[in-house]
Parts: sequence; structure tokens; C-alpha cells
Amino acid sequence: MAALVALVALLAWGLSITGQAAPIVVGSISPDRSDPTGPPESVAPPERPPTPAAPPSESSDASALLSALATLDEPAAGNVVGYDRTLFGQSWYDSDRNGCDTRNDILRRDLSDVMIKSDSNGCKVLRGGLIDPYSGDAMTFVSGADTSVLVQIDHVVPLAWAWDNGASTWTTEQRQDFANDPLNLLAVSGQANQEKSASGPASWMPPNRDAHCVYVTIFTKVLVEYRLSVPSDDRTVLTQVLSGC
Repeated sequence: MAALVALVALLAWGLSITGQAAPIVVGSISPDRSDPTGPPESVAPPERPPTPAAPPSESSDASALLSALATLDEPAAGNVVGYDRTLFGQSWYDSDRNGCDTRNDILRRDLSDVMIKSDSNGCKVLRGGLIDPYSGDAMTFVSGADTSVLVQIDHVVPLAWAWDNGASTWTTEQRQDFANDPLNLLAVSGQANQEKSASGPASWMPPNRDAHCVYVTIFTKVLVEYRLSVPSDDRTVLTQVLSGC
């Protein structure tokens, strides 16, 4: 129950973490080389550009989502090939034109006790606390070549999954907007993000069962918003979980 309360608070963008846990160690992942390798720089006052609204919580109307889910098509017969990340445009494009890249927008939204780099237009996150929405574990984000990867930004509906279920027919601009839509983005542990990879709900669900309702709520809202098709096995899991929310 404590993990559920923490998860809901995080997604409502009001969580405050007291104390800081040591970062969770993740295996070999390509680091973000744009981050500083030294200790965090001076911190600016918390005057920041607007950040995206928090994603929905399980308080969303499950029955309405179930009805909307039922209107989505099954994928067309045959395998879709040709997925490549570059087909979804520039990574972390500033689609909302607030002067900050999407990655830092989501870090500012989802982390608590955020420290911002001075002279970065209030954008660059140097440090903050996170309750991983997938595991319920507390961890600390520290910007750096070897530490930034410990907290990653997850596409709840993975880009490769979306490609297979309708995004292959979109324009590059539409795919770029999808890849940077805050509705579909969560700050999570790098380990969980790597384990999930491009899986749909039938293949992967958050290890923290208390997170299932929130997870499928976001997943379904994204599907409905973009009118993506839904394979039968993923539809079954979404329907089962939503029916119990």
C-alpha cells in the first residue's frame, strides 16, 4: 500500500522525498555524453520554464477507457518491418517550445527536490529524487556521464511497439510529436526501462503490482489518443487490469 501511495503521489506531481537512497546500479548502458563528468555545478533558484502536466493516475474512469479501448482496431495481418529510432525524429525535441528539451522537462516534472544547473534557462536537471513508478524503489538521479543512465525516460507505449501498430503509416513529424508527448513519458529506473524494452502489456508489466492500474491507464490513454491498433494478447491484459481498477 505504501508503494501505491508513493506512485500515485508521483504521477500527481506532488511527491516530496525525505532523504536520498543510493543510486541503483545498472549494467552497461551507453551514457549520456552531454552530461558533465564532474560534480554538480552551482544551482540556480527554482525558476523554471513550464513543465508538462503530470500523467493520469488510476483515478481515471476505467469504464470509459474500457469502452474507448474496444473501439480500437486489431493490427492488420502480416509483420511490419523497418523500425528505426531515427524515424521518430529528433530525440527529446523541444516540441512544446518552452526552451527545454523533453528529457529535462520530464525529469523536472517527475523528480522531487530538483537541483537545476545555473545558466541553463532553468532547464538542466543536475540532481533529484525519484520513486521508481515501476518498482516503488527510492533512488537518486545525479547528472553525469556514468550516472545519468540510472534514471531514464520511458516511452510507456514503446516506439517500436507503436511502429508495429500504426505509427509506420504516420509522417516523421507525427512520429516525432508522439516520441515527445509527455502523456507517454515517465522517469523510471534505467534497469526497469531496459528490462521492459519494446514490450507491450502481454509481455511485460511493472514488477510492483500496485503500479498496474496506473500503467495500463497511461498505456490505454495513449492508444486511444493516437488511434493505434491493439494486438489481441495486449488487449486482453489491458482489459483485465482495467476491469479491476
